[in-house]
Amino acid sequence: MKFQVLSEDGESNARTGRIETARGAVDTPIFMPVGTAGSVKSISPDELESLGAQIVLANTYHLCLRPGDERVARLGGLHKFMGWERPILTDSGGFQVFSLARINKIEEEGVRFQSHIDGSHRLLSPETAVGIQRNLGSDIMMCFDECTPYPVTYEYASESVRRTIRWAKRSKEASAGSGQALFGIVQGSVFADLREMCLENLIEIGFDGYAIGSLSVGESKEQMLEVMNRLAPRLPAEAPRYVMGVGTPEDLVEGVRAGVDMFDCVMPTRNGRNGTLFTYRGALNIKNNAYAEDPRPIDPDCGCYTCRRFSRAYLRHLYICRELLSYRLNTIHNLYFYLDLMGQMRAAIAAGNFERWRKGFYARLESGQ
Repeated sequence: MKFQVLSEDGESNARTGRIETARGAVDTPIFMPVGTAGSVKSISPDELESLGAQIVLANTYHLCLRPGDERVARLGGLHKFMGWERPILTDSGGFQVFSLARINKIEEEGVRFQSHIDGSHRLLSPETAVGIQRNLGSDIMMCFDECTPYPVTYEYASESVRRTIRWAKRSKEASAGSGQALFGIVQGSVFADLREMCLENLIEIGFDGYAIGSLSVGESKEQMLEVMNRLAPRLPAEAPRYVMGVGTPEDLVEGVRAGVDMFDCVMPTRNGRNGTLFTYRGALNIKNNAYAEDPRPIDPDCGCYTCRRFSRAYLRHLYICRELLSYRLNTIHNLYFYLDLMGQMRAAIAAGNFERWRKGFYARLESGQ
């Protein structure tokens, strides 16, 4: 993997760049749709590509449990298995071990947990997490880390950070010779000194990219933005900067302003399936009775397939009837919006007017539907 910064904003830390992989280039800043089990829920890889997706995220925890990473490897790797030829980033599975497993026990070796699917007892360690990702054949792997909960004491967060650093060293050793990029993950909860200590140690180990983990796990919006704004500019400038699991459209705008290059979040897909549709004038809840006879598209300025063809009234009808088409059309719109948002920010940074664009973004948002 190679990374190059292409342009920088003069009034903020925003920048554009390009990640080069064996399976194609990724223009940053970028949003990665989440394909948890090797599929972005309800839409096909061809549709993803037509929406402008350049890279997707898949989940190590879920894929190792079902269908199994060794099976995926025997079938030619994850790209072939899911029919997606462009780059894939796989997370380490750490977040899911702590949030989904029925039982988990943290040891120095790793985390022993009970599968939420079949109750089987397993171990996820730096070596096994990297081994699973090697079997999947992703372009970018993530180190195995401890996803720090919130709220958390300083003492626990400190111990967790030191464990994450030790696991990062083991992850790097396990990834040697894979030909896949490996990103380190900065932990430390809301404690500035722990975050910076973790980053310094990760830089000393040396990774292809650096991520900020354990945000949007219960802390306030103000705390999340404080961590992101303080830490993102400190991540190495010559490597991609990634904030994991974030977030709302406003979070993405502020993250880009802070210097972040990569984002992922289930929000556009999950919220779409739940009837929430994002627009530049704010979110729209298609369940509302106010849209029962509304002939307008979700957003008259949107170029997505859903907005070009269907009315709010029809989309509400599909949702109320629980038609499968509702999930597809809502997901198509929301992903188009998120990817278009990133494209607009890349263009604004390259043109040298990101701050003016940002002010316009918030002005449209405040104008409402």
